[in-house]
Amino acid sequence: MKVAERMMRIPPSGTINMADKAIKMEREGHEVLHLEVGEPYFDTPEHIKKAAYQALKNGFTHYTSSRGIFELREAISKDLKNREVEADPNTEILVTPGAKHAIYCACQATLNQGDEVLVLSPSWTTFYICIQAAEAKPVEVPTEEGYSLNEELLKERVTSHTKLILINSPNNPTGGVLTRKEIKVIADLAKDYELLVLSDEIYDRLVYDNFKPTSIGSLNEMRDRTITINGFSKTYAMTGWRLGYAAANKTVIEAMQRIQQATTTCPASFVQMAGLEALMGPQDCIERMVKEYNERRKVIVNELNKIPEITCPTPKGAFYVFPDVSSVKMTSSKIVEELLKKEKVCSTAGSVFGSFGENHIRFSYATSVEIILKAMEKLREFVEKLN
Repeated sequence: MKVAERMMRIPPSGTINMADKAIKMEREGHEVLHLEVGEPYFDTPEHIKKAAYQALKNGFTHYTSSRGIFELREAISKDLKNREVEADPNTEILVTPGAKHAIYCACQATLNQGDEVLVLSPSWTTFYICIQAAEAKPVEVPTEEGYSLNEELLKERVTSHTKLILINSPNNPTGGVLTRKEIKVIADLAKDYELLVLSDEIYDRLVYDNFKPTSIGSLNEMRDRTITINGFSKTYAMTGWRLGYAAANKTVIEAMQRIQQATTTCPASFVQMAGLEALMGPQDCIERMVKEYNERRKVIVNELNKIPEITCPTPKGAFYVFPDVSSVKMTSSKIVEELLKKEKVCSTAGSVFGSFGENHIRFSYATSVEIILKAMEKLREFVEKLN
């Protein structure tokens, strides 16, 4: 049976594909060191789990509003105010089953066939797929080291078909960040050319070296132009709970809500109660996780830079490093395939994050120091054997 032609626009996930290969190897009896998926090493904090359990005990197991329960939308609105973003919980927030679904709904709600989306690259694979699924065209805008904005290249890629600018700071895969000055440049460009901005801020609490992220929706005249995407997976170690949200103007949120009504209806009711507790309960769990991520960040960057053929800048956010492996003289996809096959270290090819990701590979350091050290030693041995 033939599938629809649109499926040609939706390739398999490069990150999940590598994880599947690693799982197959584990079933065959091999020990694999996992540094490929953005999966927090930590368990979901206990008070959040208890809130979900209590909701189940109380019979809170039925449909909710397709926008999400009001109490959670209100808590999200208050949390956004901490980032100086205003969003009415009645009309400007949509709670979704994961931030990924929010991105998909946003693209379906705002993009027409033939529209162009400027994507600061390298960037997460889902962005490209969601844009293409909406029959629009992703236009990569290369960034410099550390996800630093190249203002001239961004301006050069604006055409009469440009509809939206997509940014992700802190960034997956580089761990780089956009400064407030760079965010303002993007905002000014969006205003000059009447463009929307989709800002994925899922890692905004995972930052280091006293960096303070700027949410583009907080800037002057950007509230109605910005779709802010965020969620609970990374900040609260809730990847499997599937809970995210979008904040945008009333018109966009209503359109996104109609897509959600036709697809998932609403996020799981008891999961929403867990999300409410995450936002309203103790926040010291985040501080503890960030502190430990910071230690792992230092370890992995130090170990990578000990390998002569590899250079790795220090990321300021998220939990990824994106070292330059161009001296290895092998495509990034070949490197990760061989590294998994020969050394049982699972990583992700830079090429899956766009054409400007080639000559890099992504490692997630959201794992233990022990695994990081083992994996880096195996990487060093792998590179030495090639020379």
